[in-house]
Amino acid sequence: MIQVDHIKFDYIRRDEHDNVVAVENAIRNVSFTVAPGEFVAILGHNGSGKSTLAKHMNALLVPEEGTIWVDSIDTKDKEMIWDIRQRVGMVFQNPDNQIVYNVVEEDVGFGPEALEKVGMSKYRKKSPNNLSGGQKQRVAIAGILAMKPKCIVLDESTAMLDPIGRKEVLEAVQELNKKEHITVLWITHYMEEVIEADKLIVMNQGEIVMEGTPRQVFSQVEQLKSYHLDVPQVTMLAHELRKTGLDVPADILSVDELADAVMKLAGGGRR
Repeated sequence: MIQVDHIKFDYIRRDEHDNVVAVENAIRNVSFTVAPGEFVAILGHNGSGKSTLAKHMNALLVPEEGTIWVDSIDTKDKEMIWDIRQRVGMVFQNPDNQIVYNVVEEDVGFGPEALEKVGMSKYRKKSPNNLSGGQKQRVAIAGILAMKPKCIVLDESTAMLDPIGRKEVLEAVQELNKKEHITVLWITHYMEEVIEADKLIVMNQGEIVMEGTPRQVFSQVEQLKSYHLDVPQVTMLAHELRKTGLDVPADILSVDELADAVMKLAGGGRR
C-alpha cells in the first residue's frame, strides 16, 4: 500500500531577505513498507519526525530526496495528488479542525454508512458541539471514510482526548482495520494503544531506529528508554521483576501473560 524509499526532508527557516538562517533535519534516510490491510504504529518523542512523516503519506509534504509510492503512485506526481488523497485519508489531533457543519450527518456528506462503521449513527442529527472529544474524533474519521480511502493515517488523533475517548477511537479504528481491511498508520506516544499493531516503527531525530512487532520492540526496554519512550506498564513491571532475578519473559504485553508467568514460577498454574 505504501512504500517509502530513502526519503529526506528538511524544514528551512529564512529571514526577511529570504536568506537561509536555519535548517532542521526533520527526516533522514527513512525507508519502510506498509502492506495492504496492515495496522502499523509509528512511535517517537516530540521532534522525532513522526508527524512530518505522516504528512508525506498523502502528499501534504513531498520528500526532497527519495520516493514515496502510495498504491503505486509517486507522491511527487502533482497530477495525481487528488488520487493519492482519495486513497489515503488524514485524521489529525483536533477533530474541531475537520468538522465544519452544524449537524453530524451533514459533515459526513453522502456517506451515512460511514457513521455506522464508527458507531455514531444514533448521533447523526446532533450538533458536533454536543459531542464528547472521542465522539467528535469518530465523526472526523467517518468523514474520511465517506471518501472510501484504502488507508487512514491518524496523527496523534487521541492526544487531546481523555482515556474513555482514546479507547473509543482506538476501538473504532481497530474495527475498521479488521472488518473493512483498511490500512492504518497510527501515530502516537501512548504505548498502550499499539500493543495489537502488526508492526511498530520507532523514530528518533528523524531516523528509524527500531522496527518490528510489538513484542520485539517492547522487549527492548532500555533501548526505548534511551529514546525517551516508555513501554506498556505491564511490560515495565515484567522488566523490573527480571532485574530482581525472576525469570519472566521480556516480551510480556498483558496482565494475563504476566500472571501466568508468575504463577508458573510459583510452581502452579492459573485456574
